[in-house]
Amino acid sequence: MAITDINAYAHLTEADVEALGNELDALRREIESDRGERDAKYLRRTIAAQRFLEVGGRLTLLGSRNRLLWLGGTAMLSVAKIIENMELGHNVMHGQWDWMNDPEVHSTSWEWDMVCASTHWKHSHNYIHHKYTNVVGMDHDVGYRVLRVTRDEPWQWKHLPQPFINLFLAATFEWGIGLHDLEIREYLAGNKPKEIAVPQIKDFSKKVAKQLAKDYVIFPLLSGKAARRTLTANLTANLVRNFWAYLVIFCGHFPDGAEKFNEETLIDETHGQWYLRQMLGTANFNAGPAMAFMSGNLCYQIEHHLFPDLPSNRYAEIGVRIRELCEKYDLPYTTGSLPNQYWLTFRTICKLALPDGLLVDTADDAPETASEKKFAGLRGAAAVSGRRLAADKREGLKTALAEARSRRRARAQQSRA
Repeated sequence: MAITDINAYAHLTEADVEALGNELDALRREIESDRGERDAKYLRRTIAAQRFLEVGGRLTLLGSRNRLLWLGGTAMLSVAKIIENMELGHNVMHGQWDWMNDPEVHSTSWEWDMVCASTHWKHSHNYIHHKYTNVVGMDHDVGYRVLRVTRDEPWQWKHLPQPFINLFLAATFEWGIGLHDLEIREYLAGNKPKEIAVPQIKDFSKKVAKQLAKDYVIFPLLSGKAARRTLTANLTANLVRNFWAYLVIFCGHFPDGAEKFNEETLIDETHGQWYLRQMLGTANFNAGPAMAFMSGNLCYQIEHHLFPDLPSNRYAEIGVRIRELCEKYDLPYTTGSLPNQYWLTFRTICKLALPDGLLVDTADDAPETASEKKFAGLRGAAAVSGRRLAADKREGLKTALAEARSRRRARAQQSRA
C-alpha cells in the first residue's frame, strides 16, 4: 500500500533521480557559502523580539487587575512561547545556526520552554523522523503511535475514537512530544533495556518538574494577588502554543500528497532518492511573511526536510528554486491554504477511524495512501519511464497524477450512468 519503488512512483529514471540530487546538493552549497551577517542579524532580532514579548507579557500579567490586561499579557506570552518553540527551539536544535559558533544558539546547548527534554527530541526528531521520513514502521511520527493515518496500519477497534484522540493530542502536544522518545510501552513490555529507559525517564521527570514549577508555581507566586490570573494565563499560553505547533506539524505531514513509504525503499537508497522521499513525503501551506515567521518557517516543510540544518529564514528563497526543480522534473509541489491542508488532514484522521470495508477507495489509490500500483495501465511503459519532452523537461509524476485523476473521474461517470 505504501510506496515500495520510489523511482517508479515518481516516474523518474535512476539518472533523473541522480541529476535531481546533484542539483539539490548544488543548491545546498550555494546557500551554505552565502550564510553571513544578514542571517545572524535575523536570529538576533528574533531572540530579542521573543524576549521582549515574554518579559512584556509577564509584566503585564503582574498588574492584570482587569480582563483586558489579562488578555494582553496572555496574548504576548502565547506569541512568545510560539516563537521560542517554532522559530528558535526547533530550528536551533536542528543545527541551523551552529555555523555561527555561538554557544547560546548552538544545537548542543539549547534547551527549550516545553516539557520535552532537548536530547530526547533531537533523537526522535532529528535522527528518526528526518532520516526515515514517512517510512511506515520506522518513522514514529507517522500518526505518533496513537493515530491511524495510513491504511498500511491495520484497522483496530481502538481507532474508532481517534477524532477525539486527535483533539486531545493537539491540546497536550508538548506532552506527546515529550513522551515520544521514551517508548515507555516498549520498556514495560521488556523490549527496551532498563539502562537506557530509566535515565531517560529521570531526565524527562526533571524537565517536567522544572517546567511545572516555572509556569504554575514560581511565576504565579511572584504575581502576588494576581497569582490565579497568572496561573491561568500560563496554562492558556501553553495550550495556544500546543495547538499551533500541532496544526503546523500536522499540515506539513498528513494532508493529501504527503506520501508514505515501505521499508523496502530504504534498501540501497541513494542520496538522490532520500531527497526525493523528502519532497514526496511532506507538504507545505501558503503563508505570508508573518505567518511564515510564526510557523518557524515550517510552512516550507518541503524545503525544511530537504535542508533541515540550513537557516530557516532562507526557506522562502529556497522554495522558489524547489518549485523550479519540481517543474523541471514534473514533480508535484504539494501546498495549499492552511485551512485546506488541515481539512485534508482531519478528513484522513476521521476516515481511517473506520474499518477498511467501509472505505470506497482502494488501498493503493486513495488520497491518504498510495503506491506505484495506482498507475497500472496508464499509457503502458511510457507512464513510468520518466520520458523527456525536451532537454530540460521530463514527463513524470505530476502528469501521471493528472491522468490518474482523469481515469477516476471517467470511472465515476460510468458508474453513475
